[in-house]
Amino acid sequence: MSLPCETDSLVKALVPASDATPADWVVAGLRGFAESVESIVPAGFASYVRVFHPAYRRGGDSSRSVRWAEVAAANQKSAHVGMQFDVLIGSDDLYNFAPQPGVFDQALRVGSLPREQIELLVPVLGRHTATPQTCWFGSWEGWGDIRADVASAPKFQPAPRSYHLLAGTIESAGESMSEHSEQSASVWWSDDHAWCVATEIDFDTTYVGCDELCRDEILRIPDVEAFVVDPTAHGYEAGDIPEHWRTRDSRLPGRGSGRSSA
Repeated sequence: MSLPCETDSLVKALVPASDATPADWVVAGLRGFAESVESIVPAGFASYVRVFHPAYRRGGDSSRSVRWAEVAAANQKSAHVGMQFDVLIGSDDLYNFAPQPGVFDQALRVGSLPREQIELLVPVLGRHTATPQTCWFGSWEGWGDIRADVASAPKFQPAPRSYHLLAGTIESAGESMSEHSEQSASVWWSDDHAWCVATEIDFDTTYVGCDELCRDEILRIPDVEAFVVDPTAHGYEAGDIPEHWRTRDSRLPGRGSGRSSA
């Protein structure tokens, strides 16, 4: 596996949507901003899954992905649905992580689901939609080096974000929104709304809303690290908190204070 730094020669299969109406259900289905998982993925799915972006460890001219569970174990901590990478490694910086020799050399991607993870998810998601040839892809308008054709696409605006809408097949999901670097779509879904995948712009994990059968298949993908998450939870990255930690009204606080280190 090559280091995930730059995109390959870009093949453009996605095209700007004719208008933004296919995204109306996303805007209508989101519940506020930074309030819960349902602020990231529309409400109404039977299950929600948190997918953890891997870190990487170099070996010669290539690298291998490193699961958060490996990082947790190396730092004498436990892996769970609410884990936070900065807490696992004892970092005071929420976004810039110093490498840990023998554990990871390259930190995880923020705001972008790595292409190799997309390629693992696509076959599963494709089996759980009747419309794999018609999917929709939203790209946040604020990315640097955004492709000109992406920037020309119509926008949908679940406040306070604004996204350009593109159309394509499910196989187009790994296409970069940037000309010269790897940048996944921020949110993408099948035309029949069987599932929705969303990566908030400053999150190092991705959320998937889907049915139980799709959820179970995602959890069985060997090289995808994922946990089932409570869609109503609030806090750090929408407050993913294990059920046994929860009281009726308790929620994890946001980034910067009182974060779980278990």
